[in-house]
Amino acid sequence: MNATDFITALVLSFATALVFTGIIQWLAKKFKIVDSPHGEHAGRKIHKKAIPLLGGLAVFFSFNIIVLFYSLYTGDLIGDTIFLKNIIGITVGSFFLALGGFLDDKYNLKAKYQIIWPVLAVVSVIVAGVGIDWITNPFGEGILHLDNQVFELFWYGGLLYKITLLADLFTFFWLMGMMYTTKLLDGLDGLVSGVTIIAAIFMFFVALNKGDIIQYDIALIAMIMIGVFAGFMVFNWNPASIFLGEGGSTMAGFLLGSISIISGSKVGVTLMLLSIPILDFLWTIIRRFMEGKSPFTSSDKKHLHHRLLDAGFTVKQAVFFLYFITVIFGIVAFYLQELSWSFMSITLTILVIFMLILAYLYKKQKERVKLD
Repeated sequence: MNATDFITALVLSFATALVFTGIIQWLAKKFKIVDSPHGEHAGRKIHKKAIPLLGGLAVFFSFNIIVLFYSLYTGDLIGDTIFLKNIIGITVGSFFLALGGFLDDKYNLKAKYQIIWPVLAVVSVIVAGVGIDWITNPFGEGILHLDNQVFELFWYGGLLYKITLLADLFTFFWLMGMMYTTKLLDGLDGLVSGVTIIAAIFMFFVALNKGDIIQYDIALIAMIMIGVFAGFMVFNWNPASIFLGEGGSTMAGFLLGSISIISGSKVGVTLMLLSIPILDFLWTIIRRFMEGKSPFTSSDKKHLHHRLLDAGFTVKQAVFFLYFITVIFGIVAFYLQELSWSFMSITLTILVIFMLILAYLYKKQKERVKLD
């Protein structure tokens, strides 16, 4: 593949997303499937008027139409890294998220019903052979193998379908964590869409920078993601005229997480790219638990992006700040591939940066309170 092929995929994905987002936006308005600034969670909403939901459907149709075109018609996506069964698993998984997102956007499902759809999505890709078979030892040198306990199910199309206990469990929690990270991050116009674009851009360059093993198929699917979310961003940028909704916000994490696993070496890169949102997600769980609230059913305005607003940032300034953080960590992750930093040193560095950001925002918020 050459530069022209990637540019073509980008343009096709972008145009397809523009069309489907416009259609879905119109349908959401027509059937009044909107996010109202009033009602049950009015206290944590920052928009002033009802905004159409169902963005997950726009992402689902746009992404999967282009992916299936490059998989079944041109065959460019079925390379040395991605198998057809992987594509089927991602398509089925994203369908579950789109369906669950539609039901939540329309009927405001309770948390115990919301979680069903991410679980089904993860199971879909695990059955399709997407799994983390090994990880770098976080406390030293070498590799930790997760594929020692294998239970064979059946053979089909020359491929073995199996249960790999530790690998499948690790994959399950990785993808669930990714989905809930992007879900909780979805609090400002264009934030999740932009972070997803940035993450996919770095995945694209990493796929083309693997020395003797260049992953053209991974680079292509990353380019498709860039185009789809860029097309959606046209409608989602502040002031947004459509929201991702439950389905779209979880789908962003699902796609990034799944593709990072399939590529074989992008889990660490993706983890680094989303390290600040992931820490915010983990801190939210701990904080709500300490407050005696359910980590998943509660809602508040204490996420990092809300604290940026409290510190005096505008919505666009807060979004650009988090974009900047994502780009910085992306650059670090890109070059750390060639360095020998340990997991612990990277983790400590990220924690220090996260704490410094929180301290700065707390200081700015206190200054604003005094001025008011």
